[in-house]
Amino acid sequence: MPTIDDSKCILVIGATSGIGRALAQRIAKLPNKPQVIAVGRRQERLDELATEGLETIQFDVDTDTESLKAFVERTVVAYPKLDTIIFSAGVQYESNPITPLNFDRLRSEFNLNYLSVVTIINLIVPHFSKLAAGGQPCFFIPITSGLAILPGAWVANYCATKAALHNYTMSLRVQLEGQNIHVMEIIPPLVESELHERSSANVERVSKVWIPLDKYADETLEALQKGEAHIPTSMSKIAFDRHEEGKLDWVRQFLQQQKKSESG
Repeated sequence: MPTIDDSKCILVIGATSGIGRALAQRIAKLPNKPQVIAVGRRQERLDELATEGLETIQFDVDTDTESLKAFVERTVVAYPKLDTIIFSAGVQYESNPITPLNFDRLRSEFNLNYLSVVTIINLIVPHFSKLAAGGQPCFFIPITSGLAILPGAWVANYCATKAALHNYTMSLRVQLEGQNIHVMEIIPPLVESELHERSSANVERVSKVWIPLDKYADETLEALQKGEAHIPTSMSKIAFDRHEEGKLDWVRQFLQQQKKSESG
């Protein structure tokens, strides 16, 4: 099975902090020396990555469809060998039905965590299909969350966006099977990240139980190099093994039944 070691040009969306940044830095140092393009909002962070030999693009994926389309078109022209995308950009807000809901945050969370990912995937598939037909393995690698499987009620909308992406990712994997376009889903537990500084009133409390970022990134890169379809770790692995094991086979069966029904 192809793995990330077969990638030649990798786009990491959300590479200015957290898991995305840590993976981008590690992937750039792989023996196969892939070209790594870091995408993010903060130019000063991108400048730091540029000093490490990464290509950079300043862009905020929390935007409208036309802007995403223009971004994809520019990127494919600039990097015609692009064969892998890691989707790490995300935002998390606390919410509950008792306090007034910030609708702008609601829309932004859904757009950034889910809609932008699905939009970019659909826009890039024709490019990947051409590369894949020529023998170059291609990869979509969304980062979801263990909270997609077992939600945390204090971040209800975040969990819903990640659950949507998790389910979409399973369907995408099955739809693309046999086309040399592969889907690997990273499913983090609670990991050291700026994400939690935005959503938690007690970072000190959270930091006592999260997995150190460096440790998590090392383990995740190892799994990517093995070509694992699902990459859950720690508590997210416990949740995955208990509630998700075997679900992908059911998704395959449902699709096969649907195709038989349509052809019959």
